Amino acid sequence: MAAEPTVENDQNRADDEPITDSRAKAALVVVSLGADRASQIYKYLSEEDIEELTFEVAKLGKTSNSQVETTLDEFYKLCLTHKMMTDGGLDYARNVLEKAFGESTARNLLEKVSKTLQSKPFNFFMKGDPKALFSLLQNERPQVIALIMAYMEPEQAAQILEELSDEKRIKTLESMANMDRVSPEAIAIVEEEMKRKFATIITSEDNMSLGGVDFVADMMNHVDRSSERKIFEELDKNNPDLAQTIREKMFVFENILDMDDRSVQRFVRECDTKDIVYALKSASEEMRTVFFSNMSKRMADSVRADLEITTNVRLKDVEEAQQRIVNIIRKLEEQGEVIIKKGGEDDNIII
Repeated sequence: MAAEPTVENDQNRADDEPITDSRAKAALVVVSLGADRASQIYKYLSEEDIEELTFEVAKLGKTSNSQVETTLDEFYKLCLTHKMMTDGGLDYARNVLEKAFGESTARNLLEKVSKTLQSKPFNFFMKGDPKALFSLLQNERPQVIALIMAYMEPEQAAQILEELSDEKRIKTLESMANMDRVSPEAIAIVEEEMKRKFATIITSEDNMSLGGVDFVADMMNHVDRSSERKIFEELDKNNPDLAQTIREKMFVFENILDMDDRSVQRFVRECDTKDIVYALKSASEEMRTVFFSNMSKRMADSVRADLEITTNVRLKDVEEAQQRIVNIIRKLEEQGEVIIKKGGEDDNIII
């Protein structure tokens, strides 16, 4: 249980001087959120933190409008900084914050948020440039690369995977697919090695569910079509069962054949006509039929005409057009507007 904090003179809180005590600031934010929203925050706190925060709320006393506005403004900026750092990286966050709040405020915000982010294992790698990360990871063992990539977003992990050599790429993918729950001891060993090489301070906590076939499938959905084809060609030779399992978890252009008409009609409306033309250049007659039967007669006639006159199309352009269509479908699936099938007839996923 937390030690009981020393009660301050609450009358001082009525002054217009900004509140400097971090615990008092936290209490003020909680009070400002209201009981319902505050109760949602409490679910993520330890018993000790709850006791201390509740004590701070109880002794908060009177506050001026100026103190409330100043504290909430700081809280908002910290939340904004945290989001920009995790979504766009340190350089992006610094650039935006300096333009918005000035160099000094930006530096203070980044310092505060950086301390909170250091607790995530391998955070040093999370939002770096993929090519720079690759230069750091390319000489590591596949098992180490797989563990670090398991903490990344699928899009970022896919970019790293594309850069690896064919042999190391397959071994890394297999290691990640076979990964399940990793012990703190194993993570600590890798972290210590990375710490020596990159001077990164990282900590590990409870066992975490990492990698696995689902993660690999999600990552492969973000790999470009050319790399995807090479990976599966190699994986089919070395581990055909794993290759099939991953395919069943993925959604690729060919899976459009399994979609219902209503879903096809929905995503076709979002597609650029040029992308449809390019995507169908190498498609089977069955695939073309699916598209033509789910678009207006006018659009179908236009696409057919464009297919006739569009020649000398590079395979790369075809694959990129197909990938853009797949990206649209995945986005619509996340919004619950289309239904896609993964893993066979009994695994329809409605999101």
